[in-house]
Amino acid sequence: MRIAVAFITTLALSACGAVYHSQRVVSGTTDEAKVRVVQVTPQSVMVANRSAYTPHDLPAVFKTTAGTGSGLRGTGAVPEPAYTAQTRPGTLETRLPPEVTPQPYKIGIGDVVLLATPAGTSVEELSGLLAAQNSRQGYTVQDDGSIAIPDVGRVAIAGLTLEEAEAKLFQSLVAAQIEPTFSLEISQFNSKKVSIGGAVSTPGVLPITLTPLYLDEALAQAGGTTAANMDYTSVRIYRDGTIYQVPLEALYTNSRIQKIPLQPGDSVFVDDTYQLDQASAYFEQQIQLAQYRQGARSAALSQLQAEVALRRGQLEEARSNYQAQVDFDAAERDYVYLTGEVKQQGRFTLPLGRQASLADALYEGGKGLAIQTADARHIYVLRGSDDPMEFDALTAWQLNTKNAAALALATRFELRPNDIIFVAEQPVTKWNRTISQITPSLITSGIAAVN
Repeated sequence: MRIAVAFITTLALSACGAVYHSQRVVSGTTDEAKVRVVQVTPQSVMVANRSAYTPHDLPAVFKTTAGTGSGLRGTGAVPEPAYTAQTRPGTLETRLPPEVTPQPYKIGIGDVVLLATPAGTSVEELSGLLAAQNSRQGYTVQDDGSIAIPDVGRVAIAGLTLEEAEAKLFQSLVAAQIEPTFSLEISQFNSKKVSIGGAVSTPGVLPITLTPLYLDEALAQAGGTTAANMDYTSVRIYRDGTIYQVPLEALYTNSRIQKIPLQPGDSVFVDDTYQLDQASAYFEQQIQLAQYRQGARSAALSQLQAEVALRRGQLEEARSNYQAQVDFDAAERDYVYLTGEVKQQGRFTLPLGRQASLADALYEGGKGLAIQTADARHIYVLRGSDDPMEFDALTAWQLNTKNAAALALATRFELRPNDIIFVAEQPVTKWNRTISQITPSLITSGIAAVN
């Protein structure tokens, strides 16, 4: 038995050269680096986070949308409308002029009268009173209301009826000792007129003669109305500063209205401002214009959609190209490295456009701590100095999470490019691994000694 124990002791001592050597963080100056261990506390986290670092920004293609293109293009200038909008009138109001009693015609300035006498036998007689009649020229009532008769003189007849003018001429002929056998008539009516216009065939000026001029007769002398629709046509009479109105339909159906006597100076106007054919053409024009604009808008929308689709395709292609660069590790990115007692050792890529924390790397990149082997008291972030003069200086930020509440500090501790995250092993894990490596050596050495 003693011999066996001696053999085992000898074998154990000989196996010391094969004992397991684990990784650890040693504070102080070594050949490799100058290591300074700093406990992670709320205050030291603020110090660690002061080191300057700006994360790489997300490429612009990921921030750009396809947008709305260059906007809708206008339809351009449309042709000038051939028809303008018309306001549809309401019910046409009837406003008749005051009733007047027709009076005998009174001679006025500008009228032409003919004076006729029996034929004479002497040249003198023919050259006097009958000269005008023989030459078919009468006497024009002049500005002072008189006519000038040779051998008689001036006789004022303006404002007199035909009968009154004959009586006055009789007296003038007797006074001139001329035979007062004559007849008087009006050959041209120029002093009293009515104007007519609007929707009539022949607009113009109509004279008032010995017989009264009625409204229907005046329209007939003007060739009748040309209105296409009586419902919206009216006859307006302007008299002494007042406008009277008669609907055309009422004029044609009411004989009393037809026989409205017109007075000297009246103006008659047939108003068909609202024309149904033009109104219909206008509405049709508006419909066509709306359809044109709608068509132009649809074409613009289609063009816009095509433009947006092309833009979206370009963005998708640019994003796909960037993703391919990431897949082939050709894009410039920042990394930290995880080692020690984590479930998955490897390289953790720092995110774009934001800071990453120690917790992000441990639980996303490292998949968490290896519960059975990790020493929660010794979680390190190894960070080199930014000062070129201290290129060998290294700070080991130690997080002790024996109290799980300290994990909150891991969410606030910001990582920097090329940080090394190291999780130490538990002491028992070290001994377990040492024994597991010694045991095969002891067995091999024992077998060799027995043999």
